[in-house]
Amino acid sequence: MPLTMTREVFITCAVTGSGSTQDRSPHVPRSPKQIADSAIEAARAGAAIVHCHVRDPETGVPSRRVDLYREVTERIREAEVDVVLNLTAGMGGDVTFGPTERPLPLSEKGTDMAGAAERVEHVAECLPEICTLDCGTMNFAEADYVMTNTPGMLRAMGRMMTALGVKPEIEAFDTGHLWFAKELVKEGVLDGPALVQLCMGVPWGAPDDLNTFMAMVNNVPEDWTFSAFALGRNQMAYAAAAVLAGGHVRVGLEDNLWLDKGVLATNAQLVDRAVGIVERMGARVMTPQQVRDKLGLVKRAPR
Repeated sequence: MPLTMTREVFITCAVTGSGSTQDRSPHVPRSPKQIADSAIEAARAGAAIVHCHVRDPETGVPSRRVDLYREVTERIREAEVDVVLNLTAGMGGDVTFGPTERPLPLSEKGTDMAGAAERVEHVAECLPEICTLDCGTMNFAEADYVMTNTPGMLRAMGRMMTALGVKPEIEAFDTGHLWFAKELVKEGVLDGPALVQLCMGVPWGAPDDLNTFMAMVNNVPEDWTFSAFALGRNQMAYAAAAVLAGGHVRVGLEDNLWLDKGVLATNAQLVDRAVGIVERMGARVMTPQQVRDKLGLVKRAPR
């Protein structure tokens, strides 16, 4: 398949994530104010979209508290800089099994299972333009942890997102997730054309080699919009690869803590570097309003 490079590129900044990175870098934001400030700085650096999780302000541990999401979104919306809001809906499907010889009962530490309505409660409350939909179940790097997203749960969450008028960003960690995403559009659970994030190098999903990446790209329908990222040291390489393959870019501290060897990054620095890559490839970085126009997004106030 011949490559058609993207000439107008939007950059997403994944601000903090749900990984245990809070003690590995002083730049990983914890409180709603820190998360919002980091998102605003990323927007000023050129990010059209900010993808936000929230954390317990004291411990930095990932959280699903609606009040924290509301504070983050209010702070971002009140800022002078414009940016498209993208809130995660990926939490609430965490299962940690017991030891291999006695997997049940489930371990209370790390298990967080919620119903579909609870998993999208903050989305209904805050009404971002975009929210994520992790389109499959996957083993992560931890020995007994599974990210659980059953077909029934995804259909229920997808219908709720569609009814709210919030555009799902389909998170695809492997080719089967794209297969099911296409089924959701076919069934009318999600509206097409869809928005996809290709998640590369997340153990144990799709590895971040270029052959696998192009297999993922080739499974995205032509009228859909895709973005891509890779974890760690390959983050910026995949900024270039995504543009070359016809997609858009995601960077940020959720996926990578480093600017250079031995140099911890801020979100704004990662976005600034991605802007440089995009522009040196001869493409133009899109504004938030251009992204809304492209994806059919509507900026709304919360209920």
